[in-house]
Amino acid sequence: MKQLLKGIPTNVITGFLGAGKSTAIQGFIRQKQPSERWAVLVNEFGEVGIDGGLLAGEQPDSVVIREVPGGCMCCTAGLPMHMAMTMLLARAQPDRLLIEPSGLGHPKEVMSILTNEHYKETLSVGATLTLVDARKVSDSRYTEHETFNEQLEMGDVIVATKADLYQDNDFSALRSYLANNDLLDGRTLVQSIDGSISLSLLNESFVPKFVGDHQELGAVSDEVPAQEAAVFPPEGFIRRSNSDDDYASHGWLFRSDFVFDESALRELIPFGNAQRVKGLLRTNLGPRGYNYSGDAVSVLPMADASDSRIEVISDVFFPALDFEKKLLEAAARS
Repeated sequence: MKQLLKGIPTNVITGFLGAGKSTAIQGFIRQKQPSERWAVLVNEFGEVGIDGGLLAGEQPDSVVIREVPGGCMCCTAGLPMHMAMTMLLARAQPDRLLIEPSGLGHPKEVMSILTNEHYKETLSVGATLTLVDARKVSDSRYTEHETFNEQLEMGDVIVATKADLYQDNDFSALRSYLANNDLLDGRTLVQSIDGSISLSLLNESFVPKFVGDHQELGAVSDEVPAQEAAVFPPEGFIRRSNSDDDYASHGWLFRSDFVFDESALRELIPFGNAQRVKGLLRTNLGPRGYNYSGDAVSVLPMADASDSRIEVISDVFFPALDFEKKLLEAAARS
């Protein structure tokens, strides 16, 4: 007989592309009590699915992660998010649920689903943490983007990430931007260095905000379907793309017999005008996770990688075929 889940503490960790959401979640998991079992629902703008693998690569068995790639999980009447969350909760039976929307997702719609009558008994929705790089408030590509401002509006706690990289006036510029847009009063504003954020912030008060009409969420199966293996063409890799009005993602999924030269990858990432690069790749030095968000490339050893995958996100034209050629030059077939 399945346990009836009630009152699971739930937090949304939102923020624009490259704000440090996954790094923050990794930090929270490191601070949790060993006896607690957590669930993490990750949404990605791209199509190949990398964030879940990067999170899972170094996490204990007491954390269950489910991934929803391919754009905003709250679209299409919220069905992808509703289904993924139902399956995740049934599998994990968690003591806490963390939700990481895509950096281009719609936090209002995510919150509309979480506060739906369907989850009233199951979830206890806590503070939404909005992560923001304070340097971005001087860039109109961000301040004029609806999602960037919506994320700030929905935050109960606003975390200025990467504070060790700020110039003297960056944090004050963020504070002024928030104040000028009536986004400071009633919110907690803190700074974070190297992704370090106090676990206690998850227990800050949640203030309901206008999210529009709640859609009706019907019952869905909590049975987790078997993972379908990718079917590769003869060349051994698949290219997948996704785009909206402002951004485009280009992703590649390589068969397990592709092994990449690690030094060549370090020279390749970042490439061209890429704003965001994420990868989980089999290399000659073992599995490696790659993460670039405009400042520096971080490379982490990973426990395992059954295949190789990499994704680039850019807001302008990106030479995807040139990048693909370089990737293939860096790869050997085992």
